[in-house]
Amino acid sequence: MSARDLVVLGSASAVPTRFRNHNGYLLRWDGHGLLFDPGEGTQRQMTLAGVSAHDVTWICVTHFHGDHCLGVPGIVQRIARDGVPHPVHAVFPAAGAVYWERLRHATAFVDTAVIRERPVSGDRAEIAAGPFTLTARRLSHPVEAYGYRLEEPDGVTMLPAELAARGVRGPLVRRLQEEGRITTRDGRTVTLEECSVRRPGQKVAFVMDTRLCDAAFELADGVDLLVIEATFLDEDAALAAEYGHLTAGQAGRVAARGGVRRLVLTHFSERYRADDEPRFAAQAAAAGFAGDIVVARDLDRVPLPRRRRAPAGGGRADG
Repeated sequence: MSARDLVVLGSASAVPTRFRNHNGYLLRWDGHGLLFDPGEGTQRQMTLAGVSAHDVTWICVTHFHGDHCLGVPGIVQRIARDGVPHPVHAVFPAAGAVYWERLRHATAFVDTAVIRERPVSGDRAEIAAGPFTLTARRLSHPVEAYGYRLEEPDGVTMLPAELAARGVRGPLVRRLQEEGRITTRDGRTVTLEECSVRRPGQKVAFVMDTRLCDAAFELADGVDLLVIEATFLDEDAALAAEYGHLTAGQAGRVAARGGVRRLVLTHFSERYRADDEPRFAAQAAAAGFAGDIVVARDLDRVPLPRRRRAPAGGGRADG
């Protein structure tokens, strides 16, 4: 089975620490690799994590503060040096195109033609990306910043007992999946709805530097995995508002309202010590989030929750 998980390459905010690198998150999704916000040192972190430039098919930059993009030159040059043959799509705020251009061509190197630039603008942008859709929503930060939401379409799970009861077997099963309706040898009409249940598509959201805003809640709505900044603890909410960031409690509030299944807190200020880490999870939970909470650490691998499956007869259950 193809991997669907998050590799945390860095979890610091503006200033890296001895234990936390600048940002960097590789979402592995059935052979695709979406690299979000490669900060300084991301190339080395990838080596430590056992992933390579060949694993990257998308580079998604939320905004052009250095801790979210200073790793772009190294990543692009590594893609060129390693001869990555497949297209690598680069999504970034169009308003920061001048910064992207500087980063993309920061030094002399033998360039690559595989980078496909896909700048986003406006309050909302949607990019069709084959097996999933990538949606960008403008957030609230001192510079133009976007959050991202990856969403796959719903599928179906076939029900063997229902197929057998209607005499659908062999190649007819594939035809039923593709056409939605078939006629069996005895003349009966069988529909896909009679022999399957809906399999909800999985969803992931990345909400980096922002104040609380409608877009943050919209991005997080109903996702299986939410990766969200929690730069400050709640007692420093005034600083969070001043600099355009979230507290742990605010991140928990976003997750709770959205019905998120697994919450990954990250982008921690260097002001906090290691023994402060449990407080981030506690404050997110105190804000009403009752799901799984991960306080990100560098080189963590966080799996997506098991796929949701809608049972026969309506409703929804995890499976």
